Amino acid sequence: MTICFKYIKTIFGIMKSKISKQVFLLGMVSLFTDIASEMLYPVTPIFLTAVLGSSMAVVGVIEGIAEVTAGLLKGYFGNLSDKVGKRSIFVVLGYGISALAKPLPGIFQNIPIVLTSRVSDRVGKGIRTAPRDALLASYSDGNSGAVFGFHRAMDTLGAAIGPVIALILLYYFPNNFQLIFLVAFVPSVIAVFFTLLVKDNKTSTITKSNKNYLEFWKSAPKEYKKILLLITTFSLVNSSDVFLILKSKDVSQSSSLAIFGYVFYNLIYAAASYPLGGLSDKLGKQKVFSFGLIIFSAVYFGFALAPNINFIWVLFALYGIYAASTEGVSKAWISDLIPNEQRGTAIGLLTMLSSFTIMFGSFLTGILWDKFGSQIPFLMSAVVSLVIGITILFTTKK
Repeated sequence: MTICFKYIKTIFGIMKSKISKQVFLLGMVSLFTDIASEMLYPVTPIFLTAVLGSSMAVVGVIEGIAEVTAGLLKGYFGNLSDKVGKRSIFVVLGYGISALAKPLPGIFQNIPIVLTSRVSDRVGKGIRTAPRDALLASYSDGNSGAVFGFHRAMDTLGAAIGPVIALILLYYFPNNFQLIFLVAFVPSVIAVFFTLLVKDNKTSTITKSNKNYLEFWKSAPKEYKKILLLITTFSLVNSSDVFLILKSKDVSQSSSLAIFGYVFYNLIYAAASYPLGGLSDKLGKQKVFSFGLIIFSAVYFGFALAPNINFIWVLFALYGIYAASTEGVSKAWISDLIPNEQRGTAIGLLTMLSSFTIMFGSFLTGILWDKFGSQIPFLMSAVVSLVIGITILFTTKK
């Protein structure tokens, strides 16, 4: 009981963590960007297949090209931001490119334009991600977990709002997918406006780093290498959330309930990100991250055995806790280990490797699902994530 009161007191104390103006602005950027992105994420495959007559193979090729592009660029521009000693210019450029790309399918309705739009959007994400996260880290002052937690909360709130706006538009304007692409441009422009207010941290001097990735790896701390290896291994069994939605649809026999389950997950994720990020500052990043992986394991065991839709709602809530315990915390953890002038490279390497391994893991999950059914890939992910979570808890430092 005493331990419970201690943890509750710690959580309330987290709310006193100061979030700087620049962190707030970056949070607003991500909020409006994700509103726009998540308006389009669920409708783009439907638009391709139902309106443009595309095959599922073409949908897969477009998404594959887009994600590979983003993965490659995350590493390159993270390293480049270290070399030039600037972060904010990449933030403006990346969000600007993504904003310009979003309305294109609403203006020109053809498959090549959808490909151009998706790839351009991911180019923007690849340019901005690592420099933005390095910039967030520069504005932390012993509270990196709270800083990244706040940013993830704003980002994920947008991810919950976006699909709801899309559903409302489709309710009043049935099958008018072009309208959704055009409306999504509005929050994108608002996000770009906020990027223009974002500044590099003048009090946190960035010494330009001329190291490439190989040179960085040779000099990187052993703890960073260990964490990178473990997180990358976990990413192999952390497949796309699409599989959770598909499993939910199988159990509930309702596409709408499956989508709302995903929205519910994002709401929990948004609500829990800031307090759990702050908790990682108090208790240690590895403890909160390990807790998240153990929750992930429980969720995937649950999805493997899910008996009914009521149980699915519980699993989506727990999945939100997992995401809040790991997404921002992992970047905060790495930021604490790496000096400011190399954070773009360090975070870029993490996000690049994670992008590729999640993509490969999703491909593997799809094959296992087709061959053996959904239970096998979910159980495999549950077991591997549990082992990695326990390994991180007992073999890494705070």
